[in-house]
Amino acid sequence: MGKYYYPEGGLPPQTHLTTERAIVKEAYTVIPKGVLTDIVTSNLPGFTNTRAWIIARPISGFATTFSQLIVEIGPGGAAPKAEFEAGVEGVVFVTKGKVNLTLGGEVHELEEGGYAYLAAGDAWGLENASEDIVSFHWIRKAYERLEGYEAKSFVTSDAEVAPREMPNVNGVWKTTRFVDPDDLAHDMHVNIVTFQPGGVIPFPETHVMEHGLYVLEGKAMYLLNNDWVEVEAGDFMWLRAFCPQACYAGGPGEFRYLLYKDVNRQVRLTGAPLPG
Repeated sequence: MGKYYYPEGGLPPQTHLTTERAIVKEAYTVIPKGVLTDIVTSNLPGFTNTRAWIIARPISGFATTFSQLIVEIGPGGAAPKAEFEAGVEGVVFVTKGKVNLTLGGEVHELEEGGYAYLAAGDAWGLENASEDIVSFHWIRKAYERLEGYEAKSFVTSDAEVAPREMPNVNGVWKTTRFVDPDDLAHDMHVNIVTFQPGGVIPFPETHVMEHGLYVLEGKAMYLLNNDWVEVEAGDFMWLRAFCPQACYAGGPGEFRYLLYKDVNRQVRLTGAPLPG
């Protein structure tokens, strides 16, 4: 296992206990790593030698803004055209192996920690030219256009972006922001949050943004609504809007998670276009 956790599939033996840590409630869902087995994967149209765990999708009355997939492409597998919906933007974050991303006629080799923002309407594809599997997260959202602004595709990596320290925390809580928070062209952020042992979110955050949180490294106690839940690398937390959340990272190592949230748009009450 490398730096980032990725599911390896398989199937528990018949002697395995049926109970797991999975939780589905009105305000949040926890999908623990132990339930990401072979029999819950999906095939994806346009992809070869590929399987995917779909861990979030819009559900009426819960979270509605995004989908999140863990995609595994075997050697030689590919998707010449990965995104079929013209109005959908995406983020790819690689957790295992390396994959060739073709974007605008240019090929980018994304290794572990590689990150790509893929703007709505841009054609892109993937190919695994290696002898090993590649595993990555693919987060998709319907892009909400804003007059005078247009998000552009780009490629970077976890290693290339310096984390920003949160105010007054003595370095124990940092966020790797791949997009400038003040850039109104972007209506979603997919960041990496890092806590050192002992770091906390010191109040129950309660806000309009929906969240997908995939634990890349470490373990922690996470407050979800009224419940403190122990989570570790490979677990996924899915929060509807206004679900209270907080965190205590007890160690012994860093606690890091990939975080989705919807941002920078007025609440839509009619079908009228947003002003610039």
